[in-house]
Amino acid sequence: MTGGASGAADPAGGASGGGVRARVRTRDGWAVQHAVLTVTDMTGTQVLRAEADDEGIVRGGEPLAPGAYTVIATAVGYAPAASTAMVTASGRAELGTLVLARQGGVELPPPGPWTIDPMHSTVAASAQHLGMTSVHGRFTEFGGRIEIAQDDPEKSSVEAVIRADSINTGNDMRDQHLRSADFLDVGTHPDITYRSTGIDVAGPDRWTVRGHLGMHGVVRDVDLDLTYLGSGPDPWGGVRASFRATAELRRSDFAMNYNQAVAAGIAAVGTTLKVDLDIQAVQGESLPF
Repeated sequence: MTGGASGAADPAGGASGGGVRARVRTRDGWAVQHAVLTVTDMTGTQVLRAEADDEGIVRGGEPLAPGAYTVIATAVGYAPAASTAMVTASGRAELGTLVLARQGGVELPPPGPWTIDPMHSTVAASAQHLGMTSVHGRFTEFGGRIEIAQDDPEKSSVEAVIRADSINTGNDMRDQHLRSADFLDVGTHPDITYRSTGIDVAGPDRWTVRGHLGMHGVVRDVDLDLTYLGSGPDPWGGVRASFRATAELRRSDFAMNYNQAVAAGIAAVGTTLKVDLDIQAVQGESLPF
């Protein structure tokens, strides 16, 4: 966290006066609502306490005596941060933009609902073929919702539905076989579903999403290794967040046991599937188009 130089313009655009002026933001630039700034003098005595508004802006307080002060910024779910502020004869400390990191160094998008945008997302899977190369495919029809919890990111959740018959590997004959009862059996089980049951911090910007995957009439516990890639405005007036997730599945766990041996110890189709998800989500209950 760094303080702005003395004499900078009021970040809130308000009238001049004493006290402190600051914006409090996340690393992505989002407002930290109702953050609290505590100002102490060099003896450790508290001389001012001010709260940010819904836009993350702090303004106000009585004029301060010129000199050096310590400013501590706190907010629920964020790690406290301290900096030094210099007050001039104006009686005001201009702190500029103060950046708070999520508790434990982990960030997520602003809280609330986010809707997965299938036009700008990819749900892909690959399997080994003949023990040598990989066959890559993707599902072209899917949707879902992410709910970012307000104060505890670990209480966030995700739900998604994939149309099983939308599998596309670039080969029509292979795709028809994958849709058959040997594999996905899309006539009987048209949807693949995922519902999270919990989220654990795995590192800075990394999470383990625990959940239930339903496929081919079987429901299994499946963990996703999730990385949050950031968020920001899009060209259409909305706000987007980006995630990448990976997982490994065993076909046998979902009763897809078809195989054809081509040599001793070598099968035509590998038993393990690697899943790669590149997800863009739009802030809000639904997509804007």
